[in-house]
Amino acid sequence: MSNVALVIEERAAKVGSFLVGRLLPFVQKRAVGPFVFIDHMGPVNLTEKENFDVPPHPHIGLSTLTYLFEGSIMHRDSLGNEIEIKPGAVNWMNAGKGVVHSERTPDYLRMKKKTLHGMQIWVALPKELEFEEASFYHIEEKDLPSWVDDDVKYTLIAGEAFSKTSGVPVHSPLYFIEIINKTEEDKLIDIGKHLYGESALYILDGKVEVEGNIYEDRRILINENAELCSFTLKSNSSIYIFGGKALPQKRYIHWNFVASERETIDRAVEDWKNQKFPKVPNETEFVPYPGKKDNVNLKK
Repeated sequence: MSNVALVIEERAAKVGSFLVGRLLPFVQKRAVGPFVFIDHMGPVNLTEKENFDVPPHPHIGLSTLTYLFEGSIMHRDSLGNEIEIKPGAVNWMNAGKGVVHSERTPDYLRMKKKTLHGMQIWVALPKELEFEEASFYHIEEKDLPSWVDDDVKYTLIAGEAFSKTSGVPVHSPLYFIEIINKTEEDKLIDIGKHLYGESALYILDGKVEVEGNIYEDRRILINENAELCSFTLKSNSSIYIFGGKALPQKRYIHWNFVASERETIDRAVEDWKNQKFPKVPNETEFVPYPGKKDNVNLKK
């Protein structure tokens, strides 16, 4: 990936009682294309007494993408969906003007030892779709475009690239691509002609070499020009490339809300504090609004 402009390392953050590695937003880079938030969850081993539990919480103005490497999460939302997320599948929820969901360890695993490892991503919606009705889609691993080139496996998780289209119904030009080299050989990856807009490369496992520089796991490399994306993927390495065309308007991010206008977020805060959002069936808990101290996140 030539033309590396910025390297972002994971920073510890808490989601409920669960520790994650935060990658975006970053003080020097608030978004990559329409991608405005990325958390790396785990890997973490949970005992029989430990579970992943994020009670009902709201979103507006974004699409959430959950992608697991290991483990399982039960997704429930205010649209009435209840589905287990397993490794390789994609959960894609469009918040629009407002949705509420919970994320928990499935009941059948709650008294067992388990592992959880994955990524949670927010993609900002185009301005004209911010007040649309919420929607939800679940795409199984077998339904995602996947292919092998020079013994390297590619999967187009979301968006369009390589003249292929994922079944995930995105709302702006973007791509989220998995590239895995399980061989004992280093592989030259030159894919700039397939990309567009802004681009970034996340190293999950292994190493990447760019112009003689070695970059290790748990960091994102920001590329100034997606069309110059070329790098050496070291043996036994897994990476994720994401990006696309930046949205024309800036976005404000505050707590779980994304919007092109501050007033939209202010209304959402008041609605959540007054419990005016729709409810998740069979859930009685909810995540309280954290308060004014979180206003530092109300930025572009």
